[in-house]
Amino acid sequence: MKTILHQLFEHKTLDRGQARDTLLQIAKGAYNPVQVASFMTVYQMRPIILAELLGFSDALLELCMPVDGQGIDAVDIVGTGGDGKNTFNISTLAAVVVAGAGYKVVKHGNYGVSSAVGSSNVLEALGYQFTNDTDELRRQLDRAGLCFMHAPLFHPALKEVAPVRRQLGMKTFFNMLGPLVNPLQPKYQLLGTYSLELSRLYQYAMQERGRKYAIVYGLDGYDEISLTGAFKLRTNESERLWQPEHLGLPRYEPETLHGGETPEAAAAIFRDVLHNRSTPAQRDVVVANAGVAIYTMKPGSAIGDCLAEARESLESGKALRTLQTLL
Repeated sequence: MKTILHQLFEHKTLDRGQARDTLLQIAKGAYNPVQVASFMTVYQMRPIILAELLGFSDALLELCMPVDGQGIDAVDIVGTGGDGKNTFNISTLAAVVVAGAGYKVVKHGNYGVSSAVGSSNVLEALGYQFTNDTDELRRQLDRAGLCFMHAPLFHPALKEVAPVRRQLGMKTFFNMLGPLVNPLQPKYQLLGTYSLELSRLYQYAMQERGRKYAIVYGLDGYDEISLTGAFKLRTNESERLWQPEHLGLPRYEPETLHGGETPEAAAAIFRDVLHNRSTPAQRDVVVANAGVAIYTMKPGSAIGDCLAEARESLESGKALRTLQTLL
């Protein structure tokens, strides 16, 4: 690790193989926490490059517990986190809405690190029990159209770095890796990023891996479609700047998206949205993200039709029944 750190401190980068090998060694506990923290901190001081991003994700996928997704046309809806906005659990709610609309969703997530409540926190508070039993996950997918993969159960490498990440209490390059290392490696992904540069890197990574994707970056810093302003949307077919008005939706103030400070408060918001007791802002933001996820799976469709599918899933109670079936 000393050699790697010296290389990085001299403003040099790692090639894909070096990045892979370094993370494999971290996963084996070969380095002490101070060295690991120093390694993570490098990527707070300079941007990660594509070769490093791919190498790190190669290592995590190599070490992860495999899940056979053969024959499943499924989507993952996930943000990097780390945008510091502390929104409610938009992508997790969007996943439930998309499943309610009749699509297969394999959600990958973890506990919050840089935000108060991550997807794992809120699902646990709702009563979901994490599992890495692949037969059980397939049953959930068959019956509810949705299953959740709690990252630590599938990525043993994360156990070695979890204490360091908690103590640092900020986003690290592991936030960047989460959306790339879903164990099932679904065919479709809606990815949210907290920076324009990272959205470009994700685009290259998705192309390199042959995925169907939509990558979202809110120009005001959100890693999801927030409806608080313009957002960049990159897909396999195009790259364009969207406004909330392009989706037929109003703009909202940032404070309307604030999430709960505890898992219990976040779960209350989650239930309110699915029971159609939420604020207009909460409802519309979930519909927007769910609609774009559907659009990712049906790129030839009109975006308005995809949003209508998402809204019908939510307002008809299909999304609520999906969650109830899952639980």
